[in-house]
Amino acid sequence: MRRILLDTSAYAAFMRAHPDVKRVVQQAEEIYLNPVVLGELYAGFIGGRYRQKNEAELQSFLASPRARVVGMDEETAQRYAVIFQALRAAGTPIPTNDIWVGATAMQYGLRILTTDAHYRKVTQVLVDCFD
Repeated sequence: MRRILLDTSAYAAFMRAHPDVKRVVQQAEEIYLNPVVLGELYAGFIGGRYRQKNEAELQSFLASPRARVVGMDEETAQRYAVIFQALRAAGTPIPTNDIWVGATAMQYGLRILTTDAHYRKVTQVLVDCFD
């Protein structure tokens, strides 16, 4: 079974019909987003010219029976700490929100779909990166 966690860049790439990202999303049996990704998307929508259109497209995407928003809790926070410390020890920091995405993927055994190469530094998770 192919279960993926979209980061913000992958959702945006899918909406722009990036061929590789589109193929992976279309072939996935389960597609997850977490609240951090949703927050980044909504923040982008608020600042953009097509807020209503973008919000409607997101709601349509989330209405798919394959799409789910996965929760974050204390276990997610513990996994965040593991990833954060590993990145710090390696001297390879990445953006904080992306550590939360990595922690979510780690917790739920999901593969991250992204266009951000820095996810490759997160050794605790599997990543499909189309940068």
